[in-house]
Amino acid sequence: MTEIANKIYDYQKWMETKGYTQSAQRNHRRWLNKFSKFVKNRKVKTDELFTFETLKQFHEIENTRVSAPIKRFAQYLHGICEIPEPFQIKQEILPEEYERYMDYYKIIGQSYQTIQHTRKILSGFVIYLRKSNIFLHKISIEDVDRFLVLYNKNYSLKTSRMYRSYLRKFLKYLYQKGYIKKNLSPLVISPPEFARSKPPKFLRLKEVQKLFSSLDLSITSDLRTYAAMHLSYYLGLRPREISLITLDDISFRQKEIFIRSRKNYSPAQLPLPDDTIKAITAYIVGGRPESEHRTLFLQLIPPYNPVNKKNDIRRSIKDCMSRNNIQASAYWLRHSYAQNLLESGASIYEIKDMMGHKSIDSSRNYLSIHINLMREVILDETL
Repeated sequence: MTEIANKIYDYQKWMETKGYTQSAQRNHRRWLNKFSKFVKNRKVKTDELFTFETLKQFHEIENTRVSAPIKRFAQYLHGICEIPEPFQIKQEILPEEYERYMDYYKIIGQSYQTIQHTRKILSGFVIYLRKSNIFLHKISIEDVDRFLVLYNKNYSLKTSRMYRSYLRKFLKYLYQKGYIKKNLSPLVISPPEFARSKPPKFLRLKEVQKLFSSLDLSITSDLRTYAAMHLSYYLGLRPREISLITLDDISFRQKEIFIRSRKNYSPAQLPLPDDTIKAITAYIVGGRPESEHRTLFLQLIPPYNPVNKKNDIRRSIKDCMSRNNIQASAYWLRHSYAQNLLESGASIYEIKDMMGHKSIDSSRNYLSIHINLMREVILDETL
């Protein structure tokens, strides 16, 4: 990479073209100049400029935790192909069989989070087998069980189930590829769960009405939240699914929306209620900034990138609930949608399809909500 000071200058020009405020530009310039001086004095190598270790050292020298300007600058450089992907977590290289599996996982389109969790438990599995002097091609179900007991001892039941599932898939892969002679995956069984301690919770009609009516539709952020809440409450979409919707997925003439990325890997064509169409239209006309991006929901500040698929939608709905003194999460709107389906007489299989569940067991959780509601309303019990 050429002299970093020149690249900072180019980055400042890019910020101007993207509509960053003057204060944002000054803040970035200030910290990037400090960072440039730091890496020059420390003679940091080019391939080590944008690593967590270098950033940590910079924080210690400057006695600060500011990192956004440096990370955004690194993203800019990556975007113009000046540097490889920045701030990657250094990962231990696994044995060949494991790395082949991780490559296969990427090919089939697993999420970044799933890949990271899978790599984590496989790294633990490698260490366990080495310490126990066990060869991979000779593992038994007893070896797997002993490992899972040790590995999951400090995790919650839900997290333990997740890691057990990832290891089960790896064992199935080993059998299919001929690394092991016996398919051990069906023998990796989760402990029975006799009761659900925290069933999904939903909002009452008055609470939903309070949320919608509290939003000021003359404010851009509220327009975005209003449209997102419609998609969650009237279609049961997850925050991540909402964040990935594009303008091309919406057919206003047919009153339909196409959900490409669902947790069950099965895309869905869903009908759009009239009120939801109006909410989306109001956001597009009055709240969505002009952008080359086709993603429906954009961030609220320049350069108006697509919303973060993990946090932005979830946080905006949560903030609306907090302002209305409703102790709930964004998922409660989705759960309310399932509750409405159940009360309207939908079967558990219809609920599974509409909610985009992988398993019918996930949909059965909503049956307990209905039973609890009847107990509370009819028997006047406090639950």
